[in-house]
Amino acid sequence: MGLSLAAGVAVAVSAISPADSATLRWAFQGQLNALDPYTLNETFTLGQLGNVYEGLTRRGPDLEIEPALAESWEIIEPTRWRFHLRQGVKFHNGNDFNADDVVFSAERVQSQNSDLKTRLPGDVKVEKVDDHTVDFVLSQPNPILHYEWDTWYIMDKEWSEENGATEVVSASDRSDNRAAFETNGTGPYTIDSHEPGVRTVFKANPDWWDEIEGNIEEVVFTPISQDSTRVAALLSGEVDLVDPVPVQDVARVEQNPNTDALTGPELRTIFLGFNSMDDELSSSDIKGENPFKDARVRKALYQAIDIEAIKQKVMRGMSEPSALLISPLLYDRAGEFERHAYDPEAAMQLLEEAGYGDGFTVTMDCPNDRYVNDEAICQAVASMVAKIGVRIDLNAQPKAQYFGKVLATGGYDTDFYLLGWTPSSMDSYNIFANLSGCRDETGKGSPFNLGGWCNEKVDELAGQVLTENDPDKRNELIFEAFSIMHDEVSHIPLHQQSLAWGKSTKLDLVQRADNQVLFKWMTLSE
Repeated sequence: MGLSLAAGVAVAVSAISPADSATLRWAFQGQLNALDPYTLNETFTLGQLGNVYEGLTRRGPDLEIEPALAESWEIIEPTRWRFHLRQGVKFHNGNDFNADDVVFSAERVQSQNSDLKTRLPGDVKVEKVDDHTVDFVLSQPNPILHYEWDTWYIMDKEWSEENGATEVVSASDRSDNRAAFETNGTGPYTIDSHEPGVRTVFKANPDWWDEIEGNIEEVVFTPISQDSTRVAALLSGEVDLVDPVPVQDVARVEQNPNTDALTGPELRTIFLGFNSMDDELSSSDIKGENPFKDARVRKALYQAIDIEAIKQKVMRGMSEPSALLISPLLYDRAGEFERHAYDPEAAMQLLEEAGYGDGFTVTMDCPNDRYVNDEAICQAVASMVAKIGVRIDLNAQPKAQYFGKVLATGGYDTDFYLLGWTPSSMDSYNIFANLSGCRDETGKGSPFNLGGWCNEKVDELAGQVLTENDPDKRNELIFEAFSIMHDEVSHIPLHQQSLAWGKSTKLDLVQRADNQVLFKWMTLSE
């Protein structure tokens, strides 16, 4: 079967009239650090770099897949996909975009230190047919091959080689790799200057092959970690857009005559994970064994958590408790699952049965500037599990240090952690491939299964999910895999957090459910 899609305009039509142009000033709670588009598989970072780089595909305002650097594609054999590349596209430095860049980017995204290896199957072969045609040859059919390619950004082979940027900058790397501080994409904006953790300035690309629909000529991004300072900057007019608005300040932003609060459901699920792979927890007072290898202990912590209290007291009602690692907006059978009941007495009984009636200590890793009220959630969890004898040493850090510690590049240095996940493919298989599949010490397998939980049956089902074309059969396989994860307490799902952006009333924009901040759809009036 094949799929052909209309080509975009291959001439420079994106220039913004000086009379209409505007500067957007915006602030996020965390920092924009390394600019290498393969360093960190994180929505904020990928969203910011999505203004600069492009994939073969992209997603529209409603998250529908659209052609981007590929004009069209077709499945010419069950295991061979052919992508027809857009002609006339140039990188920001003037280099032509062609098939060599796609082949190079495929190799680079799967290389050491890449945090986006799962964008492509590990055994895929990428073949150049001609300068504007590329084949992806698979070992087995894969109906969702391109679902995550909107954030697999294509890099310039020539520029990377000339600037010593062929290797990926790891999340824990502090070297001077040029790809960490400079960009060379094909997208609607360039990065004019970048001071990591301080200030980043974007400029509209007058030579973009497509059209910028808004009037933002310049963007000045400043990280503001303090909630009160970030909200004050919005209310005073110092910035035009902030993300997130703390849940306790949403009403205040809404009541201010010059600002609006934009809230809505987000696809991200916030959850807790356990180190259930190592034979001993390095941070625990239990030696010679690992309590988290026992599903009864994992379930005990689950049942010690009062999710409704977190929703009402920590999230101020702006969250939806979840029984799965995926939003019900993305999986229509999610409603058939129920959370394990909050029951501290049952939790203590489970610990007793598992041989840990006296409890134990463990360190919990948590970001403090990445998700809505992330540190406060961790503090609440620590307080709740303390009541069943599990004593938490909370290690809350800025996201740069947090990710540098807990990801593969940091050696998966965590025993208990909080993480948020939006499946970039908008499909359940993404959860199995990234969060719940078996992995080795290097991350081969499911690279974001930080705790290493492993169930061979779930892996077998995931493999079948990937290749099954019948939607009913596929849904049954997904349901069975999620059922095992739920029963075995592979993780503790907490909730889907709500989007909460604050903006000037003069700013019109598109707020997507994946929480990416994209400038091309923004208009700022006087």
